[in-house]
Amino acid sequence: MCASGKYTSRGPALIPRMKTKHRIYYITLFSVVLLGLIATGMFQFWPHSIESTAEWSLDRRSVHDAPLVRLPVSSPIPERGDLSCRMHTCFDVYRCGYNPKNRIKVYIYPLQRFVDEVGVPISSTGLSREYNDLLSAISDSDFYTDDVTRACLFVPSIDVLNQNSLRIRETAQALAMLPRWDKGMNHLLFNMLPGGPPDYSTALDVPRDRALLAGGGFSTWTYRQGYDVSIPVYSPLSADVELPEKQPGPRRYFILSSQTAIHREYRAELERLKEENGEALLLLDKCSNLSQGAASARKRCYKGQVFDYPQILQESSFCVVLRGARLGQATLSDVLQAGCIPVILADSYILPFSEVLDWKRASVVIPEEKLPEMYTILKSIPHRQVEEMQRQTRWFWDAYFSSMKAIGMTALEIINDRIYPYAARTYEQWNNPPVVKWSSVNSPLFLPLIPPRSPGFTAVVLTYDRIESLFRVITEISKVPSLAKLLVVWNNQNKSPPEESLWPKIAVPLKVVRTKENKLSNRFFPYDEIETEAVLAIDDDIIMLTSDELQFGYEVWREFPDRLVGYPGRLHLWDHEMGKWKYESEWTNEVSMVLTGAAFYHKYFNYLYTYKMPGDIKNWVDAHMNCEDIAMNFLVANITGKAPIKHASSMPRALMTAH
Repeated sequence: MCASGKYTSRGPALIPRMKTKHRIYYITLFSVVLLGLIATGMFQFWPHSIESTAEWSLDRRSVHDAPLVRLPVSSPIPERGDLSCRMHTCFDVYRCGYNPKNRIKVYIYPLQRFVDEVGVPISSTGLSREYNDLLSAISDSDFYTDDVTRACLFVPSIDVLNQNSLRIRETAQALAMLPRWDKGMNHLLFNMLPGGPPDYSTALDVPRDRALLAGGGFSTWTYRQGYDVSIPVYSPLSADVELPEKQPGPRRYFILSSQTAIHREYRAELERLKEENGEALLLLDKCSNLSQGAASARKRCYKGQVFDYPQILQESSFCVVLRGARLGQATLSDVLQAGCIPVILADSYILPFSEVLDWKRASVVIPEEKLPEMYTILKSIPHRQVEEMQRQTRWFWDAYFSSMKAIGMTALEIINDRIYPYAARTYEQWNNPPVVKWSSVNSPLFLPLIPPRSPGFTAVVLTYDRIESLFRVITEISKVPSLAKLLVVWNNQNKSPPEESLWPKIAVPLKVVRTKENKLSNRFFPYDEIETEAVLAIDDDIIMLTSDELQFGYEVWREFPDRLVGYPGRLHLWDHEMGKWKYESEWTNEVSMVLTGAAFYHKYFNYLYTYKMPGDIKNWVDAHMNCEDIAMNFLVANITGKAPIKHASSMPRALMTAH
């Protein structure tokens, strides 16, 4: 068949060629439609933050530009505040809903100028720099939303940080006028300086209905546990001064007091301590020979000698933080920044962020009546614990106190953890500074639930001077097929270990580590020589365990790498008749602990025992040379929530009882 269509150089012309003017018309029409679709898509999917930027940009926000709101005298006033409020009674968690990121959404009310009927503002200062920084931090965070319908928490733009600058009644009326107030439900107020003369209440006096309060001076009487958030009193003085981080260790002074408005009875007691302890205690006061102003605020004096403040705080191991007219003191932030351990004497004070922060690791809290005994109490703290606390104080300041942003974000994180407890940060995440990292150590909580492919185990033998039994233990352990290395911890500082030629000849490396002090905790130190995941802690007189029993114990540990797997068992229980804990070493089928005189465990627990165990527990163990096995059992159980595993060995009952 022949085609009747015309041919061109490009092939058959199946469609008649379009006229030029029609082609231009259709191209133009297509372009217009395409541009319209693109513009529509950009409008639909581009982030709608124009309104938010106009309201909350730091450069644009100004009290003078905010609309004026006049408060009628008859405006309603919120209730004083419900002390019985808790998250399940005064907070609507259903507003927060579920979201994949487990983050609450926070809405900030637009800025307004509230005045009474005659035009007098409700605050003498308006929007402070600190509150402006706080609102800016929230608006820049992933908590923020400009969609009021998505909000879980509402933050007023009314600055109540300092009650001294507020008119109480009118401020309460302004809060009640907020469109989403609803008796304060799901509203958060930030206040750092509560109360006023003469009684100085420990919570904001502004009536606030059911609103949550992030307060800087709570006492046990005004703090609603699990509802309010205790925050620090921000110190602009320390924020304006860059203090280099100082390495932990001894300082020029042992105790330093830098507060200038101390009650005369407290100052008299401090002066008495100064007389008794001399140069170890530095008692500073304001400088009477300097003119008042910003310069004098950064100076402290002692008998005519002038010191720079807060720099002088870095020269002391401990810094006194006494209550003043208010419980919360900005001095606490200053001493934390300086790496000086705060000694807090403020009865009933709720420490900042105490819901999540372990203040025992970064401060010493002493009852006010114990002030005369302060020096003796502080002297009883071991040097190593002092250094750990010095590290912790500076880290607390960096993470949670250093700026209004840090304070605000910490408060929101705490509330967020309450709303989404399944995604809450752990104790370790809140309290452990990210300093020590062990590249070769993995938390056993994250180990696979299958036997790990590890190159055997390291046997750690703690010894003092029982050479004969030590050599017998080494000889027996060396027969275990999975032994990778044998480490002898020589705990005798008065006697040298035997010469190398006298030690048993074994097929695996044998290392001897000499300790500086005779402490039971040395057996749980994370020595660099331990390269395996598994550790066998064994005493130098455990000669009854056979190589088969040790090998089987190691195989059991491989199945349960997050447990203590041991041989001698113990039982602790509460004796109701005696009203105290009972520790059983009888031969029974009930076991709650295994002795670490012969036990397998993951080397990760050496790190936890040495660096994360509360210092008073380790100190007690080392002072009494006993109970290190109880401490390790409790540590592992608290970390994993799992019980130890007892191996049914052939160890004689006499030995089981002796340990």
